[in-house]
Amino acid sequence: MKQTTLCYMERGDQYLMLHRVKKANDASHDKWIGVGGKCEADESPDECMLREVREETGLSISRWQYRGIVTFVSDIWPCEYMHLFTASDWSGEETACNEGDLEWIDKSRLFDLTLWEGDKIFLRLLMDPAQPFFSLKLVYRGDDLVEAKLDGRPLNLQSM
Repeated sequence: MKQTTLCYMERGDQYLMLHRVKKANDASHDKWIGVGGKCEADESPDECMLREVREETGLSISRWQYRGIVTFVSDIWPCEYMHLFTASDWSGEETACNEGDLEWIDKSRLFDLTLWEGDKIFLRLLMDPAQPFFSLKLVYRGDDLVEAKLDGRPLNLQSM
């Protein structure tokens, strides 16, 4: 089981997004995502997220919230548990990322970007201030999202 983290750094009405355009054979090539990566041995999700953000942005997060867990099931990729975070305070100087281009994006423009369909679901959950911690299951066939469950309840993908 693969364990990963993803963090959406929040500055006012913007998120720091990573446009994945620099790595060869990247499953998320040309997609926009938050900052994160794979957990290393003996690393907690918090430790992984802090390390990945520092490696990919040069920034050290000092205030964050664990917002949810996303289970990815795919006919192509191994099953993955992604630990989802938001961050509101950090220090340091932003540096270039070797995996893509970092850009602060207005939340009102997020859904104009090239995103995974499942990311659109959890981004809406993250932007809802009343949304508690959640468990989201996303099932893909190839690049197509075919099933989604929020806290164990099926979501209607046609209405999203």
